[in-house]
Amino acid sequence: MSVRELVVLGTASQVPTRHRNHNGYVLLWDGEGLLFDPGEGTQRQMVRAGVAAHDLNRICVTHFHGDHSLGLAGVIQRINLDQVPHPVTAHYPASGRRFFERLRYATAYRETVELAQEPVSGKGRVLAETPSYTLEARRLSHPVESYGYRVVEPDGRRMLPALLAEHGITGPDVGRLQKDGVLGGVTLEDVSEPRRGQRFAFVMDTRLCDGVYALAEGCDMLVIESTFTDEDAALAADHGHLTAGQAARVAAESGVRHLVLTHFSQRYADPEVFERQARAAGFDGELTVARDLTRVPVPKRER
Repeated sequence: MSVRELVVLGTASQVPTRHRNHNGYVLLWDGEGLLFDPGEGTQRQMVRAGVAAHDLNRICVTHFHGDHSLGLAGVIQRINLDQVPHPVTAHYPASGRRFFERLRYATAYRETVELAQEPVSGKGRVLAETPSYTLEARRLSHPVESYGYRVVEPDGRRMLPALLAEHGITGPDVGRLQKDGVLGGVTLEDVSEPRRGQRFAFVMDTRLCDGVYALAEGCDMLVIESTFTDEDAALAADHGHLTAGQAARVAAESGVRHLVLTHFSQRYADPEVFERQARAAGFDGELTVARDLTRVPVPKRER
């Protein structure tokens, strides 16, 4: 299996700090790169993190508040400056098309790359299907139209060595059986078991809503905003955000394996408070309180 990991470019919410850049996340998935919510400074953070414009295949914007989208201008121009050799597709709320166009053409530059636009509207939908993943979007609850994204690997089969040996299938014949589904009267089902595909979700600015749970359900990795601590729950609801405890309860109730908390308000200097509140809320899986320029591997498949 190719590399599957999250590269954290920035973790601040509305206001960046000395230690937190504005939002920005790249999911590397089997040779493709999905850039989520490029805030100010994303292009420079990509350089610092070792992510090239050539690594990007999709740009996914949850909504058009500045901390989630002001980096679009620089990223799009860098994609064209570096003459990325493949098309790049941008997904964003359809109601924000005018903002996307303004950012795309904020200054003069030479367009060299095909940049397709596939906006999202309604309650969300399947946006793309590739051999490696399906990309879905779901509507969230925020003062402006906002969507979360979900990457789902197709289900497959896990080969069982004991059964392969029992049927005398070895070496190249294993690959032939996987490709054709049957070999010498032995079917793929005879020597394998179902293997659920991996699942990743990206949930930014939102209150608790059905969309949050639909995105998080059964995820191997959930990247989710926890702008406020639990003491400021009323403030979070008023501004359309989650607390650390709320995000953790979503993860616990949805069977998430690895929870990544991010998008922190400038009012909190100590990141450990988010971990404490997430654990207190009942989440006992892998937990990462995101820091700028870190890489977080997607958990390996469960056996």
